[in-house]
Amino acid sequence: MSQTDDVKTYARQGFGAQLELKNPVGLLIVDFVNSFADPAAFGGGNIAQAIANTVPLLAKARERGWVVAYSRIVYADDGADHNIFSLKVPSLLALKENEYGSAIVSDLAPVAGELVVRKTVPSAFFGTSLAAWLAQRGVQTLVVVGAVTSGCVRASVIDAMQYGFRPLVVSDCVGDRSLGPHTANLFDMGQKYAAVMTRDEALKALAVP
Repeated sequence: MSQTDDVKTYARQGFGAQLELKNPVGLLIVDFVNSFADPAAFGGGNIAQAIANTVPLLAKARERGWVVAYSRIVYADDGADHNIFSLKVPSLLALKENEYGSAIVSDLAPVAGELVVRKTVPSAFFGTSLAAWLAQRGVQTLVVVGAVTSGCVRASVIDAMQYGFRPLVVSDCVGDRSLGPHTANLFDMGQKYAAVMTRDEALKALAVP
């Protein structure tokens, strides 16, 4: 079945409705850390380009006064919080608080007032203060970028929707080590959970009149 046929099938069944975007806006940067920028670690695919595309988006977000939050995968130094995620991907246990690989890439480094949550599971929301922090600041539309599209980005988008935020996935600012899962998950999120736009489309759609 072609993607055109897929779109027709989903549309016939009522999927893919337009999601109205509302202010205030927040930006969530999921796991753009050094190890995911490195093809020798957890990177590859289109992740490096997604990071580069996010740099001007972050600048615009700060210029427009959006709240900004980040996530990092961080396990305890002694591995005491070893869990099912790390059973499936044991190499994740190397991502500890002070390890270079777990640090946010320097081009996207947080500034004062921006939240950084630590997590040991895919979603940036599960077991963190993120939902409450965004709600306290009145966020309605949550722009989501990061890595990887098929994993932690998708999990965070689904939780954002379940918490009542309106997710907007920026298609050229999310990346995956494999382009097949990247493309498939963008399609699926766009049909079920989120708005999906390029960076320039998103900035235009969210411009204050």
